[in-house]
Amino acid sequence: MSVDALKSALPGYAKDTKLNLGSLTSTSQLTEQQLWGTVLACALATRSAVVIRELAEEAGDYLSAEAFEAAKGAASIMAMNNVYYRATHLIGDETYATLPAKLRMSIIGKPGVDKVDFELWSLAVSAINGCGRCLESHEKVVRDGGLSRELVQEALRIAAVVNATAATLEAEAALAPATV
Repeated sequence: MSVDALKSALPGYAKDTKLNLGSLTSTSQLTEQQLWGTVLACALATRSAVVIRELAEEAGDYLSAEAFEAAKGAASIMAMNNVYYRATHLIGDETYATLPAKLRMSIIGKPGVDKVDFELWSLAVSAINGCGRCLESHEKVVRDGGLSRELVQEALRIAAVVNATAATLEAEAALAPATV
């Protein structure tokens, strides 16, 4: 169900999102773990219950229990890190970059899956959360780990389409007539 259920739920004006959502998983050059970990982490980053539920169900068919937990961990740690590092960057005083963050981030060092995969998921979540400093940092790690720019771009496309799906479905739910 999952991806197909979300495609069916998208309204006519979101035809491009529907088509993009359909092609993401069928034309991917990412490994199965990279693809579905990115999909799951991005779904969690959207905070949309329907998108999380549908995509987590399908991701569970492709990810090991360890990879499923690591993708959830990437979304969780980036929810914290993206706020912190985006804020210290946007303040404009580089002194903040030299101060220790004093935030526990041990999952980044020991994610329980291939480090490059976890970093790719963190990069995609950082795109949704809009943290340029984190995007730069994670892109460097995955590129140094052997991923091409095209694979990084694919993870960014996944983030964009999953986010657009969530935004559209949440907007439609908000616009629906209230039932009493």
